Amino acid sequence: MLKLVPITLRQANAFVQAFHRHHKPSVGHKFSIGVSDGEKLVGVAICGRPVSRRLDDGLTLEVNRVCTDGTKNACSMLYGASCRAAKAMGYRRVITYILESEPGTSLKAAGFHCEGRAGGLEWNGNRKPKDADQYPHEMKTRWSKEMEVATNAGKTGEVASI
Repeated sequence: MLKLVPITLRQANAFVQAFHRHHKPSVGHKFSIGVSDGEKLVGVAICGRPVSRRLDDGLTLEVNRVCTDGTKNACSMLYGASCRAAKAMGYRRVITYILESEPGTSLKAAGFHCEGRAGGLEWNGNRKPKDADQYPHEMKTRWSKEMEVATNAGKTGEVASI
């Protein structure tokens, strides 16, 4: 039986280093979540500010990394837990990116919807990583999930304006 566990960025990054197919560890985060099978860590999610400056509005959280050892349902569980934590922290939207060749099955299961192609084949500008081959040269798709929040009147299902 899978269960969520609190983890540090250091623990999450060690897992990413060991298991992620194409990403290196994350530099920073707002929070990280782990999932355990009762004996060992089987997956991690690292959540932080949106990488795209134009999406960094203070109300949007990005799931920067999700990585598992292949354990069934671990990805969906991590995406769901990330959204619940984001909602509890007051975020209105959660976004993430996957490679265009990936199906997004876990994202669909967690209630995300595909916004279509986003990003480019590689980094550009001053923030381009020194190791240009550390990321696959493939288009990405952006997925998002809007958070339903309670308004001042206590009604749920309405998005409060700020």
